[in-house]
Amino acid sequence: MTLDRRSFLRIAGGLTGAISCTPWLLADAPEQSGEFAADVAIIGGSLGGCAAAIAALRRGLTVVMSEETDWIGGQLTSQIVPPDEHAQIETRGANASYRKFRRDIRAYYRDHYPLTDAAKSQTNLNPGGGSVSRLCHEPRVALAVLTEMLAPYQNSGKLTLLLEHVPVQADMQGDRISSVTVRSLNKGSEQTLTAPYFIDATELGDLLPLTGTEYVTGAEAKADTEELHAADVAAPANQQAFTVCFPLQFVAGKDFVGDRPADYDFWRDYVPALTPPWSGKLLDLSYSSPRDLKPKKLGFDPTGAATPGSLNLWLYRRILNTANFLPGSFAGSATLVNWPQNDYVLGNLIDVSEAEKQKHIHQAKQLSLSLFYWLQTECPRSDGGAGFAGLRLLPEMTGTTDGMAKYPYIRESRRIIAETRITELHVGAEQRSVITGQSGKQLKAKSFADSVGVGSYHIDLHPSSGGDNYIDFASLPFQIPLGAMIPRRIENLIPACKNIGTTHLTNGCYRLHPVEWGIGEAAGCLVSFALEKKETPRGIRSAPDKLADFQRSLTAEGFELAWS
Repeated sequence: MTLDRRSFLRIAGGLTGAISCTPWLLADAPEQSGEFAADVAIIGGSLGGCAAAIAALRRGLTVVMSEETDWIGGQLTSQIVPPDEHAQIETRGANASYRKFRRDIRAYYRDHYPLTDAAKSQTNLNPGGGSVSRLCHEPRVALAVLTEMLAPYQNSGKLTLLLEHVPVQADMQGDRISSVTVRSLNKGSEQTLTAPYFIDATELGDLLPLTGTEYVTGAEAKADTEELHAADVAAPANQQAFTVCFPLQFVAGKDFVGDRPADYDFWRDYVPALTPPWSGKLLDLSYSSPRDLKPKKLGFDPTGAATPGSLNLWLYRRILNTANFLPGSFAGSATLVNWPQNDYVLGNLIDVSEAEKQKHIHQAKQLSLSLFYWLQTECPRSDGGAGFAGLRLLPEMTGTTDGMAKYPYIRESRRIIAETRITELHVGAEQRSVITGQSGKQLKAKSFADSVGVGSYHIDLHPSSGGDNYIDFASLPFQIPLGAMIPRRIENLIPACKNIGTTHLTNGCYRLHPVEWGIGEAAGCLVSFALEKKETPRGIRSAPDKLADFQRSLTAEGFELAWS
């Protein structure tokens, strides 16, 4: 099912002078139930799912991809989180396609936005100037770029995209998936997807329980993983916080204060019950510093004034800086709120009833709405006053009516029980030092002979539903082993996101944007290679000559398989 190309851009009323995009490639849901057959079915249009689709399509395969929301792109778009990346991302430590994707985002701003001459001349333009990343940008721009990348394949009929569809059933033949049924959230119609291979690119690993693929959740026990920082007792329901993110704009001299959120009194006085203890109330500019868990003061001031805290949260994830655009283009700068203050720890979204899942999403949204109201009315100011009434939500930026993200920001998924389980012993700096007796420049993460990519990020676990405070410690630049992408039993299911064979701890460094892209791209290439060679992924990994051929094909397409 394809659509003729419609206008790629439209002028939107929301932000003063802003240009926003409406994606045209996204397919309308079929009116009636039916069947789609392809070389690969990708369940979930996450960032990893998009990378998998692009890789498979680039290699000549046909693809059908479903997505729960009406935006593809996952954490960059429907979850509106600008990329978290390592310091060397501009030149190394990611696939060539990911760096091209980043260049395309910058080019989109140059081509479509009213940038100043100074901003246009910046090779490594950072549109928002946020400190969390060298590329802080609006979610709709990432959506536009992904849309453009996939457009030729949908117009040629190689790609079928089913938006607002969720998987509801899988049919199995022994250890193989024969079909997956997805249901339209709007119309209730069902589509049966058949393919030789299925990629789980959902945010929560939703295909794993439907297919009977063995998986784990939450925290493993130290006796099981032998990890230095692991829990003494396994706790499958002890999962990282998720967050309903939202963007804010500040317009000086305006008053946008509205009604108090329904649950504001609860969240204003809420103190997280964590061990070690949190710094105090959640809605406060103090928090527990992730590395040592001592109370730490943060700052917040959207006016440009200096803040007393060590970090001005307004600048941290700023995704639109008016200084980069011609005067009058925007009413004010905008920042993305994904902070300790709106991390939700009162329940999980995995392996609970649909009613409980929706309850927790609703409560997490109430937390974010309460944080917004607190910033408008009670947040301490450097002049001794309270609140910034000129803050407003940006529904035109999120594509929602309430200005909240379409989907919660997910940090932890179901994880397959894989042929290779990546543990702290492989990537944790402290534990690697003990194991190897090395330190300094000699200290390296474990080298995997079956590497299909690289990444780098510290092990970063946010407070959890089981009552853990931050778990945050150093890791080493690492590889993505193919064995972590192959389930121990199911033959034709490949993970493409945070659902690979990590542990609760190592998920904390494998969950970020460039790594998820690398996992997804490897998944798409693996399916193509398996079909071409008429071999299973397990067979490719276990045969040295086939594995070497596969890795050579990845290198030829711009994959980095090792850190030099």
